[in-house]
Amino acid sequence: MPADLTRRKLIWGGLGAAAAAYAGALGYPVYRYLADPAEEAAELAKVTEMELPEEELPAAGSATILQFGARKAILIRHDDDTMVCFSAVCTHLGCTVAYQADQDRIYCACHGGVYDPRTGQNVSGPPPRPLEEFNVERLDGKVVIRRA
Repeated sequence: MPADLTRRKLIWGGLGAAAAAYAGALGYPVYRYLADPAEEAAELAKVTEMELPEEELPAAGSATILQFGARKAILIRHDDDTMVCFSAVCTHLGCTVAYQADQDRIYCACHGGVYDPRTGQNVSGPPPRPLEEFNVERLDGKVVIRRA
């Protein structure tokens, strides 16, 4: 042990190291919170459309979650064979939504947000705005989903 290392210096050094670790533990989530929107926007801008073969479509009256660039999307095939696609990210706090065919709604289990499954409009709960809608088009045995 070095001669100039006193108990006081050792304790202060340990407290300094603990404070630095604590600041890093708090600072990293703040950094990710601020950096994610910019990274996500850049990734989203790269992907403008995707194609699905007809055989990969959900059955009538059901839905499937798709990866559309950096975000999840929900493709709903209604009983009348019409299809709609929305962002699967709740506009309240970013949880993933789910289609509940038996209740004819898109539901966010995190805080009880409800969306209309045909328009993506927020119906009840805390979501402040509708889900982002994507264009859906059937072409030559496949479905093309494009950013609106």
